[in-house]
This record gives sequence, structure tokens and C-alpha cells, in this order.
Amino acid sequence: MVSSSLVSTEWLQDHLADPDLRIVEVCSLRDDKVYHEGHIPGAMWLYWKTACWHESEREFVTPAAMAKLFASMGIGPQSTVVLYGDPVQYGSYAFWAFTMAGHKNLRLLDGGRRKWVNEKRPLSRNVPRFPAVAYPEPKGTSAMRVGRRDVRDHLGQPRRLLLDVRSPEEYTGKRVSEYSFAVDHGAERTGRIPGAVHLYFKELLNEDDSFKSPEQLRDVLAMAGVKPENFDDIVCYCRLSHRATIAWIALSEILGYPKAKIYDGSWTEWGSIVGYPIEK
Repeated sequence: MVSSSLVSTEWLQDHLADPDLRIVEVCSLRDDKVYHEGHIPGAMWLYWKTACWHESEREFVTPAAMAKLFASMGIGPQSTVVLYGDPVQYGSYAFWAFTMAGHKNLRLLDGGRRKWVNEKRPLSRNVPRFPAVAYPEPKGTSAMRVGRRDVRDHLGQPRRLLLDVRSPEEYTGKRVSEYSFAVDHGAERTGRIPGAVHLYFKELLNEDDSFKSPEQLRDVLAMAGVKPENFDDIVCYCRLSHRATIAWIALSEILGYPKAKIYDGSWTEWGSIVGYPIEK
């Protein structure tokens, strides 16, 4: 492990039978077909929007809502919860959201589902069921997020770094969406937030979706002109903030930079707001 918040595939396989461990697969699709075809033994399934968003508002899961969800899944306040994504950034997104909602014993599987499957580790079709437990509402935090007004009010300030982790095509304004084979949607305008520095999130990962070593991460950041010690805070964003959580994990959880944040609305919001500046 490179961080107490990350667990390796080897560690997880060795601890599958731990009674206080709960494993959750967080998927990008509402369809759980892939999960039922095979998942990490003991893993429960969550669709990312249901897990991480308020049911009616465009807001993140509250401490009360997370406590209710976790209690129904047999997850108590002291349970160690290992999250993994399919794709990887949905696990890190849930890690970020549940951290804000106040669960203390969160872990993220380094490499997510892809690394586990590539290593031919065991898969199961059994859907686990755990008895419901009590989960008092925890204390949440919003220290690792900023909103659009905060971003706008700090434009041009040299002690804040805006880090755009989208693809080069998105950053330069050629596309809104990352994928050329998909409908190009997600905002009304292309471009980037003025002054944002570019670092494609995949540069922080190995081919198996695991994080690069701390030394490699520092080198990648330095090549993009990012030296955390030169800034009061670093605000990461992408299109919908999933990929931004990869950078946030690298900065805050692996490198120990205490003031990494995420602009939660990201380009989907910024690129559609009347009166907000962009550049290409």
C-alpha cells in the first residue's frame, strides 16, 4: 500500500473473510449485469448516482442519507469499507463523496475492478446479504470541495492552481465529452476555465488503473508545472468531477497535500453558465 487509504488487490484478497470488512462495487451504469456476471467475493453493488447524489437535488449524499444507506447494507460506523470502481474513477468518486458524508474507515482498492480482473483474482456470482445495523448520523465536511462562485471569485489569483484533468481534446475546446465515439454532450460550450493548467488524469495511473508511485506522481505533476508547495490550494476539475477525484486522491491521499479540492460542478456546470468566462 502507498497510502493508508489505498489497499492493494493482494491485501484485499487476503482479508476477504474479515468480519468487519464490507466491499462495495460502484458502477457507472445503472445496469448491474456485469456485477452479476462476476464480482469480488463479498462485494455489494451500487449505482454511482444513487449512492453519491441527493435523491432529488443536484447535491451530494448527506451524512444522514449515507448513514441510512450504509445501515441498510449492514455497514456500521466502525466498518471498514473498501470501494472499487468500474471504471476506476467511480470508486474514487464514491470515496470522495462518502468522505464528505463522514464515514471514517474508508478504503479504495488501487486499480479498481480492472486490476482485480486482469490479475485473474477470484470472482463470485453470489450476492451478499448482511443484516441491517444501526448507524447514527455522522459529522460531514465540505473542506475538499468548492463551488462555482468560489472558483470565479479566485480567477487569476496566483496562489490558487486550477487543474484540468480532462482529455487534451476537451481542454483545448475540440470536444465537450472525452469519447469521440459518443454523442458530444455535457455542456453548452467547449473550452476550459481561464488559467487552468492541464494534466490528463490517466498520466497519474499505470496501465492497470493503479496509481503510480509517489515519486512518479511528483514527476508527472512537476512536468505539468504543478508543485503543490507553491500554492495555497489546488482545485481539480473535469467534466463531471469523477476524473478529478483521481487527481484529488493522488494529491491528498498519496502525496499528503492537505489543500487539494474539487470543483464539484466541473465543466458540465461551468460550460453552461451564462456570464461565466471560458478560454480555448
